[in-house]
Amino acid sequence: MSEHSGGKARPDTTANPPFRVGLSGKLLLLTILFVMLAEILIYVPSIANVRTMWLKDRAATARLAVLALDATPDNMVPQELAKRLLDGAGATAVAVKFGNTRRLLSVSEMPPEVQDSIDLRSYSYMASIVDAFATLASGGNRTIRILDSAPMGGEHIEIILSERPLYRAMLSASQNILWVSLVISIITAMLVYATLIWLFVRPLRNMTVQMMRFAQNPEDASRILSPSRRADEIGLAERELARMQYELSQTLYQKSRLASLGLAVSKINHDLRNLLSSAQLMSDRISNLHEPLVRQLAPKLMRALDRAISYCQQTLAYGRAQEPVPMRKSVSVEHLVEEVRDTLNLNESSQIGWVPSVERGLMIDADPEQMFRVLLNLSRNSIEALQTRVPNEPARDQVRVVGRREGAVVVLEVADTGPGLPPRSREHLFEPFHGSVRSGGTGLGLAIAAEIVRLHGGEIKLLDGTIGAAFRISIPDRPAQLDSYRENRLRA
Repeated sequence: MSEHSGGKARPDTTANPPFRVGLSGKLLLLTILFVMLAEILIYVPSIANVRTMWLKDRAATARLAVLALDATPDNMVPQELAKRLLDGAGATAVAVKFGNTRRLLSVSEMPPEVQDSIDLRSYSYMASIVDAFATLASGGNRTIRILDSAPMGGEHIEIILSERPLYRAMLSASQNILWVSLVISIITAMLVYATLIWLFVRPLRNMTVQMMRFAQNPEDASRILSPSRRADEIGLAERELARMQYELSQTLYQKSRLASLGLAVSKINHDLRNLLSSAQLMSDRISNLHEPLVRQLAPKLMRALDRAISYCQQTLAYGRAQEPVPMRKSVSVEHLVEEVRDTLNLNESSQIGWVPSVERGLMIDADPEQMFRVLLNLSRNSIEALQTRVPNEPARDQVRVVGRREGAVVVLEVADTGPGLPPRSREHLFEPFHGSVRSGGTGLGLAIAAEIVRLHGGEIKLLDGTIGAAFRISIPDRPAQLDSYRENRLRA
């Protein structure tokens, strides 16, 4: 087979990339990435909240120290008591402001220099996140000041403390948050990964394996995918894939059958033509006899042999080439219908009735031999359908041929009173090997008839709502013939 089809090179499906990550690997990497993102989203607000709660706790402890300062005589606190109060708050100094006065509780006369100030009274969420990472970045080496509401009607309270305890508390909380969220995330990731593998990756892998297996031998029906009963998109894809594989398998089988049939016909074609030629010579000798019956039947026999020889020369058009271009001329429809009846050997004593209804003098612009084949194939199909319900009765089992002209179009109808066509045959009615209802039939009769009608520029279709099967054929006159007719009218 050529490497090119329709100007496009056949894609190379054998070479694999040097590094290939399967769907499962990609899913695992994406799951890990999303879990890490979830860890960040969990950690950031959590560590900011830990810092804020620590600061508020120190502010609450400092308020207790302020209450102790207020309870002492003359607001004087012994040095030892002040140190204990400040150690409880974790502060270096605590001050409370009342209007223009300020009370200070400190272990030294000069508090250390402050590097950062936090006002808990108007502390925003975003500020707490930024300050939390600033604390972690500083390593706890700064001195900070906390401002919060004061007890006993004070304006505010100030706490000066080292950031080192806060830094250690945040590190400890970070470890706890990391371990807890890591365990939860790992369990969640495993469940999500296993669920996605079961729901998506596993059926997709199975479909891929089935497609590769089917590609090795598409004509083997046992390789067609067996779809599951899932009602979601995966189940729909499985059913559609199974349907396409079945249709492809059937098509390839029919193509192989057609090729084998064409080969067989080509082998017998030569010998068959020789036998028909010998029969033709003998029919010539018979035509010289003077018996009335012989002289009546001999021309019909000779015409039948001529057609048989012609068919042998154009054997099985679907197996080798298309039908030849029609040699169109004006033909009597009544004469064609009568020849079809004689060929089918339908007479008054036949068990199947023949009912022609053709307009008197109706002429059709068509190839006589090809149109004869169309009517013969349709009529033979009708007879075979009627013969399925033996015994036949001429009044009940009939083949009807109707012919009429509708403007520049000749309409022919071939109908029968048989059982009709099943739905499975209607879907591919005019395709080779699909339209046959009879067991062992090739289904070529309707396909050949459809091709001949199309070559004449006409249309063939199955009529609905009729008893049995009814086919309508429309053959338009050639435009050139209409022009010639008008010229002749003008000359007249």
